[in-house]
Amino acid sequence: MRTWVLHVDLDQFIAAVELLRHPELRGLPVVVGGDGDPTRSRTVAATATYEARARGVHSGMPLRTALRRCPDAVFLPSDPPAYEAASARVMAVLREFPADVEVWGWDEAFLGARTDDPEAFALAIQRAVRERTELSCSIGIGDNKHQAKLASGFAKPAGVHRLTGDTWAEQMHHRPTDALWGIGAKTARKLAGLGLRTVAELAAADPGELAARFGPTNGPWLRYLALGRGEAEVVTAPWIPRGHSRETTFREDLTDPAEIADQVTRLAGHVTADAVEAGRAIVRVTVKVRFTPFLTRTRQTTLPSPTTDPGAVTGAALDALARFELDRPVRLLGVGAAYQMPA
Repeated sequence: MRTWVLHVDLDQFIAAVELLRHPELRGLPVVVGGDGDPTRSRTVAATATYEARARGVHSGMPLRTALRRCPDAVFLPSDPPAYEAASARVMAVLREFPADVEVWGWDEAFLGARTDDPEAFALAIQRAVRERTELSCSIGIGDNKHQAKLASGFAKPAGVHRLTGDTWAEQMHHRPTDALWGIGAKTARKLAGLGLRTVAELAAADPGELAARFGPTNGPWLRYLALGRGEAEVVTAPWIPRGHSRETTFREDLTDPAEIADQVTRLAGHVTADAVEAGRAIVRVTVKVRFTPFLTRTRQTTLPSPTTDPGAVTGAALDALARFELDRPVRLLGVGAAYQMPA
């Protein structure tokens, strides 16, 4: 027996929860997001069923675009409390197994399990989740979290897949660098500029050259990913948020500086209340401004000492806002609070 890392990823989770509540919609293209009205501007899809995805709809897409691509789709409003409740039921099932469980959000978790048959263990998890919650999941098996996360992607939907150091080269070397967990399209383009387009090419790259281009930490880390390495420890301690943010996308662009300041003040009040409710003190405030058409900038202010005083937090937010040049219409404002971490 040995310890394996499993990544449990619930299939089309938000959409699946909605289909449990609306079984008559099974087999239809369904899009979930905002208040469910696809004609409203600046609302985006939280998720879509596989039938809608086949028509080009994906999460993060504006609902108006989703409506154009799939005019016969059913649009439903987002209901976070229902998703939180469904997620809690799934995580409770996972914790009944002889494994360490590290929750990574509503729809995914890593498990550290000591077993001589990880596939059988994964299938038992799938059966239990299905029987107890009526939700399906895909499970990846690996030597570490990186491998298990990628493997669960290969397992979708509702499958089990193993990716380990023994099979890494065969399964991953021919793939583009952005197939790795942690490398996005922007970094992949930079790597391609160095002639590194595949995982195999990145794995064989000179760490020194990568450090010169991407920094002494990030550069070698990219090669580390290409070699199939990653963290293997599954941490069962509850995750402690490092902060919280609030943001608003406006139906009509804002141009009046006084109105923009009023909105930042309102958001700062919300994040302060969130911190008080969480029992956390704020150490830094970040203001995000998205100008039209889609230019996003942020500014930060560090507080003199940790606080939950609304006046201090609002003052820090307005100080950050003052460092923007508000020379174009504003479509989104956000205020984020970084929390003091416990000892």
